Amino acid sequence: MEAPRGGVSSMKITSILGAAVAGAIVAAGVALAGNFASSHHGDYFAAGTHQFYVWCADGTDYMTSESGSSADDAQSRLYAKAKNAGKANCWPVWQGRVSE
Repeated sequence: MEAPRGGVSSMKITSILGAAVAGAIVAAGVALAGNFASSHHGDYFAAGTHQFYVWCADGTDYMTSESGSSADDAQSRLYAKAKNAGKANCWPVWQGRVSE
């Protein structure tokens, strides 16, 4: 009996092509995630309005935003405001920069 045409070699080509397409999709996803992370990192050091989740030990957590020359500067300002308001047990956690 004669082997059917396109048997093993056709399956190899299909497998190789499928692996190449899957690899391209994974590479695109990694590149996109890298761009997002890079942008997020830059936002931390950028001046502007920054959003914070303020965690409080007594359970009165809240969300707020604060302007600053960087996230560190805005966080320091926010912590000082909370402390002056008698909430020394609250800590602002940076969530991102608010686009203006």
